[in-house]
Order: sequence, then C-alpha cells, then structure tokens
Amino acid sequence: MLPLLSNPRARRLFLDRHALAEPRVGPASGQALHELITRIGFVQVDSINTIARAHDMILWSRRQAYRPPALKRLLETDRSLWEHWTHDASVLPVALHGVWQHRFARDEARLSANWKRWFREGYEAQFDSILNRIARDGPVGTADVGEGEVRGRRGWWDWHPSKTALEWLWRTGRLAITRRDGFAKIYDLTERVIPEVHRAPVPEEEVCDWACRSALRHLGFGTSSEIAAYWNAVGPEAAKVWCRGTLARGEIIEAEVEGSQGQRRKVFIFPDILDELPPEPTPRLRILSPFDPALRDRDRAEFLFGFHYRIEVFVPEPKRVYGYYVFPVLEGDRLAGRIDVKAFRDAGALRVRAFWPEAGVKLTRGRRAKLEAELDRLARFAGCDRVEFLDGWERETLARPSL
Repeated sequence: MLPLLSNPRARRLFLDRHALAEPRVGPASGQALHELITRIGFVQVDSINTIARAHDMILWSRRQAYRPPALKRLLETDRSLWEHWTHDASVLPVALHGVWQHRFARDEARLSANWKRWFREGYEAQFDSILNRIARDGPVGTADVGEGEVRGRRGWWDWHPSKTALEWLWRTGRLAITRRDGFAKIYDLTERVIPEVHRAPVPEEEVCDWACRSALRHLGFGTSSEIAAYWNAVGPEAAKVWCRGTLARGEIIEAEVEGSQGQRRKVFIFPDILDELPPEPTPRLRILSPFDPALRDRDRAEFLFGFHYRIEVFVPEPKRVYGYYVFPVLEGDRLAGRIDVKAFRDAGALRVRAFWPEAGVKLTRGRRAKLEAELDRLARFAGCDRVEFLDGWERETLARPSL
C-alpha cells in the first residue's frame, strides 16, 4: 500500500513550499528578499496593474513590508536576479542562467516556425544591426528602434520587425533585460547584464536532473507532468524517464495524495517529506495575485483546494462569471473566496466591487474583520488612503462553472 498524504497535510505542505503558511512579517529587501524568491522558485511578471503588478503583489502577499524598489534593486543594481521565461515571463535567481542556456537553443528552434507565422517578415534582418547598435550605443527599448518601419494594424501582436528582433534576441539569450522604465523592457548585451560567474552553461546531461529534482522539491509532491511543467525546462517524456529512473534507484518513492473531495492521485515524493511536519498556516487572510505561483497550475489548485479559478481578462464582458481581474482569497489552508477590487489612486480609494465566498464559507463577523484588515493593508500598498465598499459588494456563492 502506498503512503497517503491526507488533504490537510498536502495543503499545508504545498503552502509551506510557497511561503504562504507563516506570518507575513520580517524583512523584505536585500538578501531576505532574494532568499524568498529562491524559495518560491520564480515570480511571474505581468503588466496588469489594477492594484499592483503581479510580481509585486506575489511578494507582498508573503511579506507585508515588501515594496517594489527592493525588487528593482536586486534586478538592476545587485544583479542577483534576472528576467526570463518559465511558463511565462518571470523573475528568477541569476544562478539559474547556466541552466537556461540550454533552453535558449531549444527555444530558438521551437519558436522559429511559430514566429514566422505570427509576425511579419524582416525581423531576422535586424539581428545584427540591433546587436551592433547596442554594443556601440548602449541599452535600447522598443521605443528606440524601428525608425521608419511601418507598424501593423492587426493588433498588439503585429510588431514592427525591430521590436520582433529585440524580443527574439532576448528569448534566445543574446540580449538580457537590464532594467525596466515603467514597465517597458530595456535590453542590453547579455554579457553586460549577467555576471560572468553565472554565464557558464551547466552540462547538458545535468539539466534534466536539476529541473526535475528541484521542481519536486519546490512542489513537495507531484506527477511527472507537474514536475515537467514547473520550470517548463524539460518535456513531459523526459520527466517521465527521470521519474522512472530515480524511482528505481530509491531516491524518490510513489505515494498517494488526497484531494479536496476525497479523491486520490498517485504522485512522486522524496522519502524525507513523509517525516516532515508542515506548519499549520496562520489563520490570517491574504489576497493573492491571480498569477501567484501557488495557483499557476489551475488543475492542481482545484484538486487540492476545490477552487475552480480562471482569469477572465480575455473573456468578453457579457460572458464573464466574476469580472475582469478577480483576486483569490486565502484563509489559513483554504481558498475561501475571490474578490473584485481595484485601486483608484487619483481618488485615493481602493474600491471593492464584489466578494464571492466559496461554498461553505460565510462572511461572519470575524471573517469580515479579517477581510477589512487585509483590504486596509492592500490599500496602503496600492497607494490609497481608504477602502470603499460599493453597493451590493457582498455576493452569494456561485455554482461552479461546468468544464
């Protein structure tokens, strides 16, 4: 019989791995912030700023003292972090650059066919001219290139050739992001951004073992597909082969994990995890970014927490179930609801449009007090001086949408 991780224990282990179990106190800059990001693994970057950008809110959800300049300093001055791609654009420890060099080559081959379909011809011709310009004149952003090039009319993806070339050279490792002006990426030669000690490639034969082993540590437990998806650095078949080999050597074992409805799933786990006693999460309520690493794998979150969540940014407004950009609400070891809230900085107000509790969750006096306290903290973080509750903000639990 396989060892069983009960659902409460699995939730607590998973939340502890994502730094969402302990109180949100302590330092949130310098080495402490770097250690937090290393513990999480990566922090997704996203442009939507209804309250704060995703990377900032992810860190604030874990350390209430966090403020954006601390991350900017690690990225742009200390160079202990860098930006590149996992499943999406993310902030990563710079020590991972050596692993990512194998990804650059893989992505160049994989992206080539797609980019020829997605973008207009001519961007390859800009590679050398952009690289030479940056080498001669220094960093550039997309606003600095493409003089005289015709911009497309098919939407935001219809980039002019020089912008396409900049993004290609970044995705394939020849350029790196040296800073952001506002949210705009400013690119420089990789050797000017990434410290030399981190530019040596990790031997290719070590990449799969690192990717799978570290993913399983970050996840606590997982299927081979979850392990492959964590960094998106190896394919599903490679992860399956790694799991079989590592299992045969006795380095990992199989176990079962219990889902929120009592269902069971077979997973891989390091044996020492079975002796680990994950802490009981603080009962404090947290408002999470929709791009929080703990929610990136929507199916895993639904299995563990019974929380069905989708971002509706790209859903036409009449078809939205909840709203444009709705935030999950974590209370203890359960995802207790979701909230539609937005910062109106010109008015100094954080406005709450709606809160939907999950099934079985009531907005009791105590829970309301915790929600109001968290909204007060969120307002200060967003640069607002008050919270405003719009009429009808207390909503009924909605039936789970059919899949």
